[in-house]
Amino acid sequence: MAESWQDLLQRASQLRQAGRVGEAIDAYKRVLAINSALPAAWYNLGWLQKQARAFDDALASYDRALALKIDGPEEVHLNRAVILADHLQQPDAAKRELDAALAANPRYAPALLNLGNLMEDLGDRAGARDTYQRALEVDPRDSLALARLGGLSLASGLDHDLAQRLREALAHASAPVERADLGFALAGMLDAAGEYDEAFDAASAANAASRAATGAQYNREAVERFIDRSIAAFPSPVAADESPAPVFICGMFRSGSTLLEQILGSHRKVAAAGELDLVPALAAQIPDYPNGVANAGTGVVERWRETYLAALPVRLSAEQLVTDKRPDNFLHIGLIKTLFPAAKILHTRRAPLDNLLSLYFLHLDPAMSYALDLDDAAHWLGQYRRLMAHWKALYPSDILDVDYDVLVRAPEAAVRSVLDFLGIDWEDQLLDFHQTSAPVKTASVWQVRQPLHGRSSGRWRNYEKHLFQIRALKALNEGD
Repeated sequence: MAESWQDLLQRASQLRQAGRVGEAIDAYKRVLAINSALPAAWYNLGWLQKQARAFDDALASYDRALALKIDGPEEVHLNRAVILADHLQQPDAAKRELDAALAANPRYAPALLNLGNLMEDLGDRAGARDTYQRALEVDPRDSLALARLGGLSLASGLDHDLAQRLREALAHASAPVERADLGFALAGMLDAAGEYDEAFDAASAANAASRAATGAQYNREAVERFIDRSIAAFPSPVAADESPAPVFICGMFRSGSTLLEQILGSHRKVAAAGELDLVPALAAQIPDYPNGVANAGTGVVERWRETYLAALPVRLSAEQLVTDKRPDNFLHIGLIKTLFPAAKILHTRRAPLDNLLSLYFLHLDPAMSYALDLDDAAHWLGQYRRLMAHWKALYPSDILDVDYDVLVRAPEAAVRSVLDFLGIDWEDQLLDFHQTSAPVKTASVWQVRQPLHGRSSGRWRNYEKHLFQIRALKALNEGD
């Protein structure tokens, strides 16, 4: 006796809850082939397809759920907006979805927060501020909306009323994640206003709250083992070829990678693809990584390359360079050169104490657990340097160091050296990069919408007495 669609649906739900994405997708498709009038099943299929990075399929499934009048359509519109904005680089379409979500439910806070974030990506400060204010009208205790408002208010003249609102919200916040959101926002405002001691205290408390919220712990031994294995897995260079390849921009987070890509993206022969997760996602799928790369056959490597190219939002061509800016791709240069032997690597660097301090003042992904503690961050930086030294020894002519402080101090000379490395000519509009309307989806969104300046160079000196209480940082400064 054949299974009923109800039995199949129960099995599909079990597979989804167990995290067996591919099997769950197949199961939901079987259900819907029998009974296509199930909006919740279409929704779950869309959610699973997003996890599998089948973004066009996910959009189509969500669309079917909407056509079938699913309850809570605002959530479906929100999910479609996230795909369009974060993965398909279609901000206008994403905004239409968020507008539709708010038309269905004007008080839907997640859509308001995402709309504010999208406006920040597009450089619309006033629109973002108004949207976060709307979210606070819906829920005056929305700590994330208040924190985002604080993030828009960095100025040399402290907004005392907003800073006090943040302090009061912090005093009443019970959840660690709320204390982290609010604390990082307050630290940023105080830092911009020159209130350095209170800013450092606020950042320290925010990092502690972030660790409490996520349970993130930095494992130094595991990092060292991974670096050892990466060096051992790629003992010799891959032979170069002439096939088109992206330009990869990598280094430490907060080392100037977004700035460099924005400048290059102003060139008529460069398409800036933004901060992509394609290489880390591919690495996560390779068994016994990184050794699995060195042991892979030609056919397997070709499939990996096709997977990457299929997900790349801009098509490679001989006429146009495409940049893939993901700072921690420095971990995967062995994989990158296996996929694209002709790939050029732009390695962004920054004065170490400035770099680590910038990390410490930001609410970053829990995966970046090293950033929650300055001593851990110093260890991470040391391991990053060790691995980069290996890649540069293998590929000395394919990796160019781009120093942040040199770039902001003497931009034309620095940019010309990058263009020479890439084999393209100078264009006068390159230093007007801040006027671009293209979305910027990193923590540097507001910095790169300003003309070049050197105000962040030497920022660590404002916190010298705090930093040098940490032996590793003092030694790092003395040795650099």
